[in-house]
Amino acid sequence: MTQSFRGAPPGVNLAMINGAAGGGADTLRQVEAKYPALLFKQQLTAYVEKIYGMIRDNLKKEISPLLGLCIQAPRTSRASLVKGASRSVANTAGQQALIAHWQGIVKSLTNFLNTLKSNNVPSFLVRKVFTQIFSFINVQLFNSLLLRRECCSFSNGEYVKAGLSELEHWCFKATDEYAGSSWDELKHIRQAIGFLVIHQKPKKTLDEISHDLCPVLSIQQLYRISTMYWDDKYGTHSVSPDVIANMRVLMTEDSNNAVSNSFLLDDDSSIPFSVDDLSKSMERFDIADIEPPPLIRENSGFSFLLPVAE
Repeated sequence: MTQSFRGAPPGVNLAMINGAAGGGADTLRQVEAKYPALLFKQQLTAYVEKIYGMIRDNLKKEISPLLGLCIQAPRTSRASLVKGASRSVANTAGQQALIAHWQGIVKSLTNFLNTLKSNNVPSFLVRKVFTQIFSFINVQLFNSLLLRRECCSFSNGEYVKAGLSELEHWCFKATDEYAGSSWDELKHIRQAIGFLVIHQKPKKTLDEISHDLCPVLSIQQLYRISTMYWDDKYGTHSVSPDVIANMRVLMTEDSNNAVSNSFLLDDDSSIPFSVDDLSKSMERFDIADIEPPPLIRENSGFSFLLPVAE
């Protein structure tokens, strides 16, 4: 970012620049014409990547406290329930309390989207931001689920499923132009929640679970959620002992084949685009229609961006 335009670029032979290789002044003019432009492109790329990372990480920080509240259904105090209230009323109150946290996340997503759109950020970059944000949500919720047995209950699965529908609705309203494949990034937590709320688990075979219900989850992850599951609503059981035994056999084989036995996901904080991706996705617009921000207007170095008085 602070590299000078006057330095020689990596790999450039100064002797060639000075004409020692026989190119003379023509060689010098050729290098001088190309190098500043290349350096400017490199610095501009670094600037875009830095700003992109700041935007993404700021949104992560904003929604992180809410994610911690979304993974487990709030417990409704018995004292707060009206005498004679039905079970459905109590469940509805609990769902509304959970949805409030999810709606806080939706509000943050919407505010960020509106800010990016109002500042003419290319839809290509907007999609990249939200795809990584939804991947972050997936990692945080899924890892919390598999680390906390109290979250692996049937009723908790229902609550989280209701919350995930809020994110699905947000993706629909944002459209593919801006949300892109964000909803697909939640596949781990969606499939894990699908397992928690499915009925008749003891009748499910390992093949049905691993290929139909939870194809994205590894055996280690399936074993973890199967053994931690508990039904606080209907008193039903998890998968059959035979399925658990088969999972153990497969995990043993994986460990012998040096397959990772970690059941946790890692968050990807890399920059998910290249310079070529960015240049190919740029949309044409008339710069005269955009009002420069105060810092640009007050800096004489950016005077070329200001409209010329006729």
